[in-house]
Amino acid sequence: MRIVFDENVPWPLRKFFPDHEVTTVQREALGGMENGELLNQLDGSFDLFILCDKNLRYQQNLSSRVIAIVELPTNRWPLLVKLQSELVLAVNSAAPGSYATVEDMTGGEQDAAGQSAPTD
Repeated sequence: MRIVFDENVPWPLRKFFPDHEVTTVQREALGGMENGELLNQLDGSFDLFILCDKNLRYQQNLSSRVIAIVELPTNRWPLLVKLQSELVLAVNSAAPGSYATVEDMTGGEQDAAGQSAPTD
């Protein structure tokens, strides 16, 4: 599967998907594009788009898209590590044109005092 990360998705996340070809919007020289234009460039060239933008599904008509989309709950690496199995499941379950959100069921990140920190 050809996966592309949006601009704010941490690059180390690629290690969760060793059996897939992973790149980024920046590596594909598509950084800085508006979402509609970006989706037009990605659709048909990649199988899956991973992003943290919670507004995409409300701002864009995704009904005719072929590319699958997985929305992350945050771009904070410590939380994403805790969600590895959920992320891998979402990617492996993605079908053409699907839209999946990975939910933070961990209760959020905690600071050194054990207090929950906001997760965006």
